[in-house]
Amino acid sequence: MDSTAQTYQHRPLSIKLWPPSQSTRLMLVERMTKNLTNPSIFSRKYGLLSKEEAEEDAKQIEDIAFASANQHFEKESDGDGSSAVQVYAKESSKLMLEVLKRGPKVKEDGELISEKASATGTTFFDISGGPRAFIDGEEAAELLKPLRGPNTYTKICFSNRSFGLDAAHVAEPILISIKDQLKEVDLSDFIAGRPEAEALEVITIFSSALEGCDLRFLNLSNNALGEKGVRAFRLLLQSQNNLEELYLMNDGISEEAAKAVSELIPSTEKLRVLRFHNNMTGDEGAISISEIVKRSLALEHFQCSSTRVGSDGGVALAEALGACIHLKTLDLRDNMFGVEAGVALSKVIPAFVDLTEIYLSYLNLEDDGAEALANALKESAPSLEILDMAGNDITAEAVPSLVACTSSKQFLTKLNLSENELKDEGAILISKALGSHGQLNELDLSTNSITWSGARLVAEAVVKKPGFKLLNLNSNFISYEGIDELKNIFKNSPDTLGTLEDNDPEGEDYDDEAEEDDGDGELESKLKGLEI
Repeated sequence: MDSTAQTYQHRPLSIKLWPPSQSTRLMLVERMTKNLTNPSIFSRKYGLLSKEEAEEDAKQIEDIAFASANQHFEKESDGDGSSAVQVYAKESSKLMLEVLKRGPKVKEDGELISEKASATGTTFFDISGGPRAFIDGEEAAELLKPLRGPNTYTKICFSNRSFGLDAAHVAEPILISIKDQLKEVDLSDFIAGRPEAEALEVITIFSSALEGCDLRFLNLSNNALGEKGVRAFRLLLQSQNNLEELYLMNDGISEEAAKAVSELIPSTEKLRVLRFHNNMTGDEGAISISEIVKRSLALEHFQCSSTRVGSDGGVALAEALGACIHLKTLDLRDNMFGVEAGVALSKVIPAFVDLTEIYLSYLNLEDDGAEALANALKESAPSLEILDMAGNDITAEAVPSLVACTSSKQFLTKLNLSENELKDEGAILISKALGSHGQLNELDLSTNSITWSGARLVAEAVVKKPGFKLLNLNSNFISYEGIDELKNIFKNSPDTLGTLEDNDPEGEDYDDEAEEDDGDGELESKLKGLEI
């Protein structure tokens, strides 16, 4: 038997890809640091990050991405972790893009920028660029020294530093002295590691000091607030009447905390951005959030992802969103909506004439929910650029509706249908329609039980598209010979074909009993391509 035949009969050993080792996590931080410091179209527009700042940003990005991926893995802990790796990489990439668009916050030598002029002439004071650590009163006095006396700061960021009581007492009179000029306040991750009683007292001090400031932007993310923390911010929240952006991500926002948020913010008429992510809101909490949404008629960007919302909460959110006719991006990923909530959302979709991005993955939509949403999107959202419906148990029966929807979107650039049950029948239907997707440059059909028959047609359709960037067919049932043929199809553009490392040529799951440590090499390989 020749070596080629032996290769085709070889059955790869299954390995655990999640969780990654510490060395793999550090590798990702190093890779992101390098990407964040490389010259790009963003650095030309927003400025180039220093290595020190990029490294701190990369560490924070990795922490958030790891937490999101780990939560995803815990829900599917009997798997090999490949889907968690995808979440890890995608979340990291998304957060990197946000940092690049934000631009540098500190000088090359790590000193604070005393003034950062934006297009509107505002100024920015930021202490988040240093090491993530506790700060005491003495250090706080030194860090906040530029805020003493006359200044023109309208934006402050205290993120990434953990304030204790002594540091909070130092900050209190300084914040009182400048609060009338503040428009943007970032207090994300500013009490990390503090005992609950101390953290609540610190929050109360900051809230009292900032009461009455007229903010446009408020970020309270990554503080594990819960209801007690939200109510500790009562004075600050109740005094806000002109908020345009509110961030409450990874805050332990429970049903009671969501109710407190709804009660404490008096007006959201001008709110354009509302982001909840990685909370434990549930159905009752979602109903409270829906009350905020109903009052937010100017809302353009809404996120309520990974918040444990079921059918009742999903229906309430959908109905509330019907009033948000200016919506541009909608992110409801990783909840338990089910068909009923999907259908309810489809009824309000026609109102979103300006919609450009919609993320509906892992919502248990099934065929009925997916078809209802696809049919609604077909007749609306003419400028749609991204459609994500991964992980919804969609079969080939729903594909005609999906194809009819996406074919009508001349600006569609990314379509994600991974982790469904499309099989060859669905893949073939999609391949036939790809010619009408003029702008499409990313297609994800991974984990869909597709064999070489369907994969070949999809590959032949996209390889001809000018400007096409990435086809993901990983974790399918493509034969060894088929993999070789796929690589041959993309021989002139190999980077366009995503990894096929998790493909199962025999169309069955591998043995999950391999040692977890063996997965680090596989995981590292998956993360090597992470870049903007």
